[in-house]
Amino acid sequence: MSAPVRIGVQIQPQHAPNYGHIRDAVRRCEDAGVDVVFNWDHFYPLTGDSDGAHFECWTMLGAIAEQTERVELGALVTGGGYRNPDLLADMARTVDHISGGRLILGIGAGWFEKDYDAYGYEFGTAGSRLKLLGEYLPRIDERLAKLNPPPVRDIPLLIGGGGERKTLRLVAEYAQIWHSFGDLDTLRRKTGILAEHCAAVGSDPEQIERSTSWPGIPHAEDFVAAGVTLFTVGVSGPDYPLDTVADALRWRAERD
Repeated sequence: MSAPVRIGVQIQPQHAPNYGHIRDAVRRCEDAGVDVVFNWDHFYPLTGDSDGAHFECWTMLGAIAEQTERVELGALVTGGGYRNPDLLADMARTVDHISGGRLILGIGAGWFEKDYDAYGYEFGTAGSRLKLLGEYLPRIDERLAKLNPPPVRDIPLLIGGGGERKTLRLVAEYAQIWHSFGDLDTLRRKTGILAEHCAAVGSDPEQIERSTSWPGIPHAEDFVAAGVTLFTVGVSGPDYPLDTVADALRWRAERD
């Protein structure tokens, strides 16, 4: 896939004592030239005090959509089992309209057991959560096709995960963006497996954008050579420092 290198920021909605901290971080990201603002779909912090301050994902995305003018936005990633898939499709369509067509629908199978237990979802097993995601993805597509008005654009679907038998098969069938976790060798190996799944379902692996976490300047060019075009820096509250984001943007500007 021939695409420009993009820089994203995951504004992790944890440890912010009030929403103003997040609003300010979003403003600073857009002003700095970031391409995508992500959050995450959890109900409790993943680091630090596990019962610390935290905000909900999709309500926050609606606010980001209204606040911003240029950046794309989405969850990295939505927990696949947290919402009825038809409702999720409608939420995504609505946020897409609020943003003027800038939403990325990021989704995964889910993994954080505390979220499930505290909010009354069945945690099950990794296999059952992936099975549920596989059942939900066509329902999301079907609901998006029925909504009136329809989304502003064909909302890009991002799937996060690297399971070689099931997750990458879903990426091949449904996704426009694949967010990979792991080192460079893992990415290269799983890229080959993804290509095999694409051949099996008749999709083009070159039309699936590769996404991963920012690996740092010494390693970023190697990831680009392996096909990655979207790098995301994670930042946490309460301060949401953007020093690493500035480094990533400077690296991108110098290579352009």
